[in-house]
Amino acid sequence: MTELEKLNRLLTEFYDKMSSWEQSVVKETGYSLAQIHTIEVLGSHGAMRMKELAEKLGITTGTLTVQIDKLVRAELIERMPSENDRRAIVVGLTAQGLNLHRQHNQLHLELVNELTQELNSEQPAQLIGCLEKMIRAF
Repeated sequence: MTELEKLNRLLTEFYDKMSSWEQSVVKETGYSLAQIHTIEVLGSHGAMRMKELAEKLGITTGTLTVQIDKLVRAELIERMPSENDRRAIVVGLTAQGLNLHRQHNQLHLELVNELTQELNSEQPAQLIGCLEKMIRAF
């Protein structure tokens, strides 16, 4: 097996395990995985225009609109006029949405802490560097 094949297998296995973990954690919230991902992006980046949010999530604005409508009804997200362009609408988290983001983010932090227990003091920085490069490649 080549290093590229091994890396492919390991990344696929890690993705599958992470997805399974995420599904089990999200199931407990009563919201869909897509809704939680929307909460995560807004919690990490702050309020933004729909088009920008759709790009970050890798979905169409039409698909995003359906998600946002549900999250507005659940009082997790609010629509607001843009300060820079009165024609544009931005979406951001409500206090309840921020709370859900904090709770979910804490679960992620606990998982990362658990997964990195066996790394030496230099390896987290190396892993961060590798992941940042791989993300930029997308």
